This record gives sequence, C-alpha cells and structure tokens, in this order.
Amino acid sequence: MRGTPKTISLPRRLIIDLMHASMGVPFVSLSRSLDIGPLLEARAGAMAPAGWAAMFVKAFALVARDEPVLRTVYAKWPWPSLYELPKSVASVAIARVEGGEECVIPQRIAAPEAMTLTAVDAEIRHAKTAPIDEIPMFRKIMRATRLPLPLRRLSWAIGLNFGRQRGNWFGSFAVSSVAAYGGGELHPITPGPFIVSYGVVGPDQTIHVVIRWDHRVTDAAPIARVLTRLEQVLNTEIAAELRAAGSKSIRAVGT
Repeated sequence: MRGTPKTISLPRRLIIDLMHASMGVPFVSLSRSLDIGPLLEARAGAMAPAGWAAMFVKAFALVARDEPVLRTVYAKWPWPSLYELPKSVASVAIARVEGGEECVIPQRIAAPEAMTLTAVDAEIRHAKTAPIDEIPMFRKIMRATRLPLPLRRLSWAIGLNFGRQRGNWFGSFAVSSVAAYGGGELHPITPGPFIVSYGVVGPDQTIHVVIRWDHRVTDAAPIARVLTRLEQVLNTEIAAELRAAGSKSIRAVGT
C-alpha cells in the first residue's frame, strides 16, 4: 500500500527520546480514589481558583518535603546509587499545539513547595500559551532535541545517570493528566522516579489518582502512605491557600 512519508517533528522526536529513556525503568503503580470534599468546597468559593495540575504539583511537593524518598532518584554513574535531592523539582506535561500539531512538552518547576499556589499555576498557564522561545525549559529541551541522534543519546544519558543532573533535566516527580479531555485512568511512563496522574472529579466528591514509581527507589507500602498524606494535604494546606487567596463576591439582591 502506497502511503505518504512524513518528517518527524521536534516535539515528536522529543517523545521518542523520552520513551527510549523510559524503557529500562521498572515501574509499578498504585491507584486510589481520594475524597476531596473540603478541597472542592474551597475551590468553588475561590475567586480565581488554581488549576488541578498546580494543586497536585504543590500538594505532592509538600508531601515530599517530609518524605525524602519522594525526592530520591536512581543514578547509574559513577556507580549505581540512590541520590536524594534537597528539594522537589516537578516536571509537568504541557499539552500544546505547535505548527498545527498537538504535542506534549515538559515544564520544570523547582521547589513548588516553597511557592504560592498562584505562582505554580501561573508557571503552568504561561507554559501552555507563551511562545516556546519565551520559556527557558522549552528552549533547553528543543536545543537538545535538535542534536544528532548519538549526541542526543549522550546528553540524555548524562542528564539521567548523574544524580546531581536529574533535578536539572528531569526533576524528582512528574504530573500528567487527561482530565481536561474527559478523564480516564492514565498510566504514563517517564524516566522516573515518580509520576502522578489524576482523573475527573466524581459525583461522590472523589478523584482517582495513580502514582507510578521506580521500584528501585521504594516499595508499595510507602506509596500507600503517600496517597493518604496527599489526600490530607489537598484538603488542608491546599484548601486553606485557596480560601486565603480570596473568595467570590456575593452581590446583595434588593427587595
């Protein structure tokens, strides 16, 4: 059958490189529905509520502040070891349209636990709408993606296998979701060590969350505790910050 050959775009080449780097990671996953009634109440009353990605980025980083394993990566060089980062670095999957093509590019957010929720949300929204050249992480990624294949493989190997470089290139955890497009249980893969995905809010005020992690770094019991703690943080610290940011004004109705 005669078809039409197509050139692989830079964003698609990035995903190909990402999948190649993820192939050797022994991922396992745990999913749970979280009860987020207090968070939903706070978000409904907020004048300009943060997006779900921002809330999960900051919540996970707050949990990781007290759980060093969530800031730990597996590094191969100069010898196999676990490397604990001093702070969380999130990698958020940003869906964009470039050159008429739908694509996903990761945005790096360093130390989201120390940022306001509004600031985290602003970084994510900026990454969705600003030109690629205006976003430092995107420029860095595109420069690496333009390299010939052998140099790309080398740059990825350096970024992945030296613990110190993991935070600079790939972060300590990733957040990805298709909830904005109708939801579904997404099980994405990355080079690790942790990736969080969430679905749509159900009528019972729950949201389904999946955590995939590099089994070389930790086991299932700590992740089960992390999901419990994540639910708590969403309903307390994140909900409180939404309330503190300002509520919707209520207009008096004259009689």
